[in-house]
Amino acid sequence: MESSNDYKSGSLTLTATVAMGTGVMIGAGIFALTGQVAEYAGPMFPLAFLLAAVISAFSAYTYIKVTSKYPSAGGIAMILQKAYGKTMMTGACALLMAFSMIINESLVARTFGTYTLQLFDAGDQAWLVPLLAVGLIVVAFLINIAGNRLIGAVSKVTAAIKILGIVGFAAAALWAAGFTFEPATTGVVDDTSATGFLAGVALAILAYKGFTTITNSGGEVVEPHKNVGRAIMISLGICVAVYMLVAFGVGSTLTIDEIVRAKDYSLAEAARPALGDNGVWFTVAIAIIATSSGLLASVFAVSRMLAMLTNMNIIPHRHFGMPGGIQKHTLVYTVVLAAVLAAFFDLSRIASLGAIYYLVMDIAVHWGVWRHLRDDVGARAWVLIVAMLLDALALVAFLVIKGGADPLIVGIAAGSIALIFGFEKYYLARRRGQ
Repeated sequence: MESSNDYKSGSLTLTATVAMGTGVMIGAGIFALTGQVAEYAGPMFPLAFLLAAVISAFSAYTYIKVTSKYPSAGGIAMILQKAYGKTMMTGACALLMAFSMIINESLVARTFGTYTLQLFDAGDQAWLVPLLAVGLIVVAFLINIAGNRLIGAVSKVTAAIKILGIVGFAAAALWAAGFTFEPATTGVVDDTSATGFLAGVALAILAYKGFTTITNSGGEVVEPHKNVGRAIMISLGICVAVYMLVAFGVGSTLTIDEIVRAKDYSLAEAARPALGDNGVWFTVAIAIIATSSGLLASVFAVSRMLAMLTNMNIIPHRHFGMPGGIQKHTLVYTVVLAAVLAAFFDLSRIASLGAIYYLVMDIAVHWGVWRHLRDDVGARAWVLIVAMLLDALALVAFLVIKGGADPLIVGIAAGSIALIFGFEKYYLARRRGQ
């Protein structure tokens, strides 16, 4: 089997790693999820983003502790293997993470299409959204083929542009609202329950899970034993600051009803009262940069993790006549699956499926580290337990709310998770038999 080590150790600096992490988080989180989180959490949706950051910080503790001691190009797969060995649990949970990230790629790609169409009078030409989404995925594939250094260079430039642009948008929106930091409608809407708020938190967690992109690229980071943890915490800090500014900006400019009506492009709509059509153009331009860079970084990380799982003999691999190494092949598989999801699923269902996959996988990671690795990596048991409980609370609330509103997607999630675990059990048993 050919090695997947197509990217070199030490090729990602701390700055490039932070840019890659924020690229994924800001690309997906604030543009794709603001309206959807507001739909569940009501006027308290800025608080939902803040609580999601707290939960993500607890989760990050686990990943930092293990990855700092055992840096790897397939960070989450490595953590699972250290905790569970080469078992069904390792393979299935690693695939859940990979699929969650691929789902996130399709979410980001469709967000790109939705925001881009705000520049034109496209009418009811809804088919243009998946077309633009698939086109962006193809471009991300071509850039990833060009190599790691180009990815790092593009990520650093786009990270700076979009952070400055988003902060500028937030400042303009708050200026239009008189810097009141108050919601456009007061109080909590009647149908916003504690369960609904927690469901919004579960979705908002997707806005921060991009920090796992850093752990998946640990083998490429310069001085990974200290820089992986630094990059994760810096990325989370930058993102929570940006998200809170934007959430207050949107919430103080638009009512919750207006945010929900424009939930797929709520930032562009929020720019209109402050800056008119020019504000819409500016926000769309930033959204295009943010979603493009986010997709670019995510495709890189997922393909690396799948290549590592292949080399660990935890998932099967077929060349299908393609040239190049394993990582190039997993790159193709990643973009093809993301393109199919972007073409046929809407934003709400994509986000829901990704949230369920991620939270199930995250709980398994914390449990495995608590049971088997906490002494080895020096992790505090109470932090791991709190991380599990917070994840479980958000997951249960989300399943309750989503089960009532869209039972089909909950059924798809449950069925596909069972299928993934069943497939891994069969594959590993067959390998042992051989």
